Amino acid sequence: MHVVAVLNRDGGTLRTMDLDELCAQVQAAFEGHAHTVECKIVPGDEVEAALRQAATRTGVGAVLAGGGDGTISTAAGIAYETGMPLAVLPAGTMNLFARALKVPLDLNEALEALAGGKLGEVDVATANGRLFVHQFGVGIHARLVRIREGMTYSSRVGKIFASLRAIAAAVIRPPVFEVELHTAKGIERRRVSGVAISNNRVGDGHIPHADRLDAGVLGVYVAAPVSPSELVALATGILLGTWRSNEMVSETEVTAVTLRFPKRKRSAQAVIDGELVKLEPSVELAIRPGALRVILPKQDKAAAA
Repeated sequence: MHVVAVLNRDGGTLRTMDLDELCAQVQAAFEGHAHTVECKIVPGDEVEAALRQAATRTGVGAVLAGGGDGTISTAAGIAYETGMPLAVLPAGTMNLFARALKVPLDLNEALEALAGGKLGEVDVATANGRLFVHQFGVGIHARLVRIREGMTYSSRVGKIFASLRAIAAAVIRPPVFEVELHTAKGIERRRVSGVAISNNRVGDGHIPHADRLDAGVLGVYVAAPVSPSELVALATGILLGTWRSNEMVSETEVTAVTLRFPKRKRSAQAVIDGELVKLEPSVELAIRPGALRVILPKQDKAAAA
């Protein structure tokens, strides 16, 4: 199989790495499993074009994407559109999609696991037709991302500290808004501080990501209006993976849900896979079972056991 690796030199941990050396590691890993590979190092503003060119080129069997969470989300959207298999290199801050795919977080281990992996299909989700692989969020999450994006950081650790500073800033005045949730069970009207919709159910005991991507459901998480102290407790629980014990959060599973915001401000924003977008008055969300072709990493026998 011929693999094209597209590395975002401005994304995630790649900003501080020797990318020529990383390309040599990519080549060694995939050629060691009888694949051919070419590696493209591109600036952030050229990543989407490079990914699309690779995904639509005759003779390419898979695209390997390396960069931050935004790079991976963009790559997944292109793979979803074109049917091209996607391999995910965990080079971001949180690497939530890579974690859900069970890709090792060490880059050398990840390359070996991906090079020895197999083709598979996983679920994705859409919000008004736009693909997401991890989560769509309104309220608390969107405010945290907006505050963090106003801060300056230059490393993975810096981004983590910026996220903690954003939590501290958001605690001063937690958001509260009205939402209607339309599902097959009917219409539920709620006053909330946050709504998050995930691609498959979020697992326990770790930072929020799905433990599996083939259950064919959306996870719907609603946070009731929270006080500053309750927001601190919720944020701590999310970081530690213990948030399910928080009585402020309700959870359900659906295959489709429409969110409507009767008092939406024109400036309101949502967040999709970590990227801020304009919040539409109505957002239709649906699961797309098995719609994304991926390279599933070879599992270590000891870990699998």
